[in-house]
Amino acid sequence: MRSLPASLLAVTERSSVAPPDLAARQLLGTLEGLMRGGVRWVWFRERDLAPDERRALARDVVDLVGARGGFVSIGGDPALALDLGAEGVHLPGGATPVDVASARERLPRGCLGVSAHGLAEVEAAARAGADYVTLSPIFATASKPGYGPALGPQALTAAAAFRIPVIALGGITPDRVGLCREAGAAGIAVMGGLMRSPDPEAEARAYGASLDVRSGRSGSGRG
Repeated sequence: MRSLPASLLAVTERSSVAPPDLAARQLLGTLEGLMRGGVRWVWFRERDLAPDERRALARDVVDLVGARGGFVSIGGDPALALDLGAEGVHLPGGATPVDVASARERLPRGCLGVSAHGLAEVEAAARAGADYVTLSPIFATASKPGYGPALGPQALTAAAAFRIPVIALGGITPDRVGLCREAGAAGIAVMGGLMRSPDPEAEARAYGASLDVRSGRSGSGRG
């Protein structure tokens, strides 16, 4: 099991940043701001795009993030990750051991994550050999309305017992970072809080500073 690329994971959602005709271009601008603010790990989602459009946008994201020393996890598509030279893949909730094994075969040195929305999925991902899970929603959030009630920080404590790094996702604001880390989260993932910010760089620095305080480092803004 490899170590996490960073303790702050930025989750893309181009629909949050601009109208459809400008969304792809604006997403790249948002990511540039996040990288200036210290973000070093990006989860590329955008699963609603047509395959060719998704591939083109993913290529731009991988190029942009890679040029700034960052790490990209491609959502749900190990073949695309391999083709683009991305270093990680993030599988959706409900991924089977076969899915995890297949992704590992394609990306033997990659960072392999799985989405989880309950403790059973965390345990399954750990048994299957994933490198980490995102657990959501920890707090109520407009970004993930269809996954049931908020699990609360106590779910992070229970999930950590499965001996897999657990990344808290859902309603994580800078002032909630401490609650998540104290409950056992190895890191945090943020979508709306970063994608919808009018100042992505400053917002990234706020999250990075909160993480640095929890780890005993001086605030550098790096995730």
